[in-house]
Amino acid sequence: MKELNKYWVVILLIPLLGITQNNKLDGFKNLVNKTWVAEGKWADSSPFKQEVSYVYDLNKAIVIANSNGFTDQKHSEYGKRNHGIRRYNTKKDQIEFWEFDVFGGLTKGSVITENKNVWYTYTYGETTITDCWEYINDTTYKFIVGDYKNDTWETIYLQTTFKLKTN
Repeated sequence: MKELNKYWVVILLIPLLGITQNNKLDGFKNLVNKTWVAEGKWADSSPFKQEVSYVYDLNKAIVIANSNGFTDQKHSEYGKRNHGIRRYNTKKDQIEFWEFDVFGGLTKGSVITENKNVWYTYTYGETTITDCWEYINDTTYKFIVGDYKNDTWETIYLQTTFKLKTN
């Protein structure tokens, strides 16, 4: 009888084990279903202003990012600027991203999440760029864009803070 009870316990727990398996996109969990806002200045003193909303889609298989920002080179028009997709590639065992912009461009690269920090790496022209969303607390991330090599920021193009948007 005890063996039969163990059998049923195992059968009842199997679905729970599937639910608790680590989702590779969990590093985005604090960002999802929220809108984040930031303002700052690029290294060349041009203004930076962005509002990003994240949502899970396809049963948490992807993360969608929609961004508002400057939509012209003069930084005078503000509106829908980017639509991004993040997904875990099981064959490469890495998170990939694609960011489509209003200018017809496509930025693609890889993502590493560690705890609640999110690191994007991509090629921009001839340069490899890193964006870091460094977790400060549940409502604040330090945001750095630059040239990151050997655990050091060699050049920083932008440093600002993303704050949770409150209505």
